[in-house]
Amino acid sequence: MEKILKIDGMQCEHCKASVEKALNAVDGVNAKADLISKTATVTLSADVADQTLKNAVTDSGFEVVSIEKGIRL
Repeated sequence: MEKILKIDGMQCEHCKASVEKALNAVDGVNAKADLISKTATVTLSADVADQTLKNAVTDSGFEVVSIEKGIRL
């Protein structure tokens, strides 16, 4: 399953790396952040609650604006 997190506060490569590091530290998560769209695409290999993803981002100093299910192509 994929989820797309809209993240407020990412402005540079360091921010992007911080978000990716925080999300990838969660078991079952493979995340890739994008500065242009201010999103992180999260691919889940296990069931991970939205709140767990949100907490990881918030704890790294950023705000999750929304979480949507992604469409895998």
